[in-house]
Amino acid sequence: MSIQRVSDADLIARARQGDAAAFGELVDRHKTAVYRAALAALGSPADAEDAAQDAFVIAFQRLGSFRGDASFKTWLLTIAWNQALNRRRSRNRWGPHTHGGQEGLEEQDRLEGSPDNRAHSPEQAASDRQLRCAIVAAIRSLPVKLKDALLLAQSGEYTYEEIGAMSGTPTGTIKWRVSEARKAIRTALRARGFTDVG
Repeated sequence: MSIQRVSDADLIARARQGDAAAFGELVDRHKTAVYRAALAALGSPADAEDAAQDAFVIAFQRLGSFRGDASFKTWLLTIAWNQALNRRRSRNRWGPHTHGGQEGLEEQDRLEGSPDNRAHSPEQAASDRQLRCAIVAAIRSLPVKLKDALLLAQSGEYTYEEIGAMSGTPTGTIKWRVSEARKAIRTALRARGFTDVG
């Protein structure tokens, strides 16, 4: 049987017995979700890569302590989120470049396959750029808890339940934070003259 068809639980059992290929498959299955969580916290693709690598090393070292109370993915995402927050704190910078800045948002667009502006007229492309810059500015101005919840939700990788588990926050609170963040962004965009925003 191909290792790709094996469940996470079976792979964990194999990895605990020293099967490096089994842990490698777990990494392959969850690396995008782990990277996006780190990117949401750090805003920098390079820092997110480092935090993701750290998370996988820690997960491998702690594999024996995984009890299965939550899914392996959720357990791994919690480690990744904590690693990313530790990096963010250690830099002691909360500026836009290191948290949800343009670089991180552009990387999320690239991962999601955003449409190519070359299909638009120059005027439409300029208007899209202006809107994009206004959205980035609005996200930067959000309180950090709203910003974290929004960026994780917008990545499309996680359920509200997973975001809550990662951050140790009730699911209802995560939903509220995402809703409040979206409202604040709409208000900020309208204040800047963008009237066509949901």
